[in-house]
Amino acid sequence: MSAEQGSPGSVPLSGIGETSLSVAALRAMEHQRADRLFEDPYAQRLLDMAGGCAMASMTTPANELSFVDLMAGQVAIRTRYLDEVLLDAVSDSCSQVVLLASGMDARPYRLPWPDGTRLFEVDFEAVLTFKRDALRDGGATPRCDHVQVAADLRGDWPDTLRRTGFDADVPTVWLAEGILYALSADAADTLLARMTELSAPGSELVADHVEDSPLLRRARAAISDELLQLWLGGPIDDLDTWLTRQGWKPAVRDVAALARSYRRPIPPAFDPDLEGSGRGWLITARHQG
Repeated sequence: MSAEQGSPGSVPLSGIGETSLSVAALRAMEHQRADRLFEDPYAQRLLDMAGGCAMASMTTPANELSFVDLMAGQVAIRTRYLDEVLLDAVSDSCSQVVLLASGMDARPYRLPWPDGTRLFEVDFEAVLTFKRDALRDGGATPRCDHVQVAADLRGDWPDTLRRTGFDADVPTVWLAEGILYALSADAADTLLARMTELSAPGSELVADHVEDSPLLRRARAAISDELLQLWLGGPIDDLDTWLTRQGWKPAVRDVAALARSYRRPIPPAFDPDLEGSGRGWLITARHQG
């Protein structure tokens, strides 16, 4: 297939788009495990179409825990947990799903969505085009009414989302995975305010959040300056207060506790017994209207 015809290799990925391939690499690792917490047969396909495994960019000097060491467990745990919450929300009352900054997330293709589910995924056009072409060329088809929304979360993405068919009067489940800690406090407040404005009563918000730590900073610095600067901290307030203030009823789970419930070791980045670690959370919240 020529570049003019839309070959995945013709679409350059950089910055956050390239970072999302690193998450795909961690998902591909988990898929290979006999005791995997979830199935993602598409992650390796995305890596292959990008020209190889993203693990090479995540190495760390000897005697240091690498980004893979620190975060592979967290990605596995959060993916399993968020999968379950999303499907529960859609089975309950939310017929619309919005994946914000979806990156290399293959959920439209790999999860058993109920009939009638409409799923919008929002990201940069280059990221969406790369993923669509890579998966389509591999024979994958979405398992829902799938709408790609090319938009920058720093711009007027709510207007773009509405113009692609999103209905703010219908209960929606929002996924903000791997986003909050990459935003400034003001940007996190704006993102939540926009989701709230678009949410009918009964809508749900699903997300993760990570506290930065010396262990994570050293591992990111070993990869690139760009990744080192990625963590901007997110909400200033604790997550319960932050969500409650804008009309959401939250439930916040600690990554370490979830690891134990899934019979997995606590990811080193969030192990309270390891010097230099921090905390990580998985969040669900229901909009009270």
